[in-house]
Amino acid sequence: MKAKLLLPNADTIAAIATAQGRGGIGVVRVSGRHCEILARGILGKLPVARLATCGNFLDENGDTLDQGVALFFPAPHSYTGEDVLELQGHGGPAVLQLVLQRCLNLGARLAQPGEFTRRAFLNDKLDLAQAEGVADLIDANSAEAARSAMRSLRGEFSAAIHGMVDELINLRMLVEAMLDFPEEEVDAVDMERRDALLTSVRSCLQHTLDTAKQGSLLREGAYVVIAGQPNVGKSSLLNRLAGEEVALVSDTPGTTRDVIRQAIQIRGVPLHIVDTAGLRESEDAVESMGIARAHQTIHRADLILLLLDASKGLTAQDEAILAGLPADISRLLVFNKSDLLDDSAALSADAPFASVPSIRVSAKTGAGLEALRGKLLEAVGWRDQESGAFMARERHVRALALAQTHLAQAQAVLASAELFAEELRLAQRALNEIAGEFTPDDLLGEIFSRFCIGK
Repeated sequence: MKAKLLLPNADTIAAIATAQGRGGIGVVRVSGRHCEILARGILGKLPVARLATCGNFLDENGDTLDQGVALFFPAPHSYTGEDVLELQGHGGPAVLQLVLQRCLNLGARLAQPGEFTRRAFLNDKLDLAQAEGVADLIDANSAEAARSAMRSLRGEFSAAIHGMVDELINLRMLVEAMLDFPEEEVDAVDMERRDALLTSVRSCLQHTLDTAKQGSLLREGAYVVIAGQPNVGKSSLLNRLAGEEVALVSDTPGTTRDVIRQAIQIRGVPLHIVDTAGLRESEDAVESMGIARAHQTIHRADLILLLLDASKGLTAQDEAILAGLPADISRLLVFNKSDLLDDSAALSADAPFASVPSIRVSAKTGAGLEALRGKLLEAVGWRDQESGAFMARERHVRALALAQTHLAQAQAVLASAELFAEELRLAQRALNEIAGEFTPDDLLGEIFSRFCIGK
């Protein structure tokens, strides 16, 4: 269960809040009940609340360590909910360490990774989903990911979760009322209201889960494995998608003998493209090791991009490879070397592979590459949304899926009010884990340990 109010007994913590290295400005952040003592020791006075105060940062002898701006935020109107002091000085590593050491000498201790944000969570300044949005905003590697993380930080994800929890509470109250009066005939209006509330919350949950999956894709990316026979142009295609020569290209079959990974972005969505050894029978020991690694990599993919030689079409060897791919992983047929074909030539997979999506490209000329990028996004599950996705983590998606399972089970046991009520309770519990209402301390420690120090 979430703890409340650290204010009375929490240690005072301090850390450098800006990135390592040189910079024009560096920030040392302090939070805790001894901020006033530290402020008087370093500045000689307590700054006026929420007013930028220019002054000298002093050592124990009264000598100046640095000159800068101090900001004091009294509890509870601060980021952490505690007294917070920010010392903004010059961004040199040596001077920042001197100011930080002065804070530690005055009684503060060095903050742990994510401890400022953890205190904000424990003091009800933000919920767990919003706290994770802070870290995701810092780690965002594209503009779209940053916008999605900001939506989570602003509370859009949390609002969706709380809205569904409120609907579940109303539904549970109605069901409990029915259970309290088993002897009486249940009004048909109540039954209709129960069914309508269940339908509504299941619909909202499906929409939220779909949106969360988009945010998870923005955060985690998708693994796309390029597979196929030797000499179909896998390495050439990887180089084209990456925009640089990251893999050796040769006419000699079996040139690629190990897994080659390259991260790219398409419309702000991160994709991890993996080139593998050509799939064939080989007596070469090193090449066989590469082929074995290719098979291992294929089983971990989110999407398998099966590359074929367009001048040969779908051969028996290609069909054997396609039939041997994991059935639960999406695949896309890419007919490469389309520059060798007449524009009117038609290419498609024969039954039983006619349902597998396909596209024609030329890694040599770049023809069809833009269409391929669109196909890749579509195949990994990305879709453009007018309202935009909010950033989500794997634990969020799992919790939403668990809640969805319990609601489906609730639908199946409508005739048994006791079982129905229990499934609703479990669904609500799964949703509450997202915002941190029922989160074990060890999970909190794991989450906040991944934050940077000073945040």
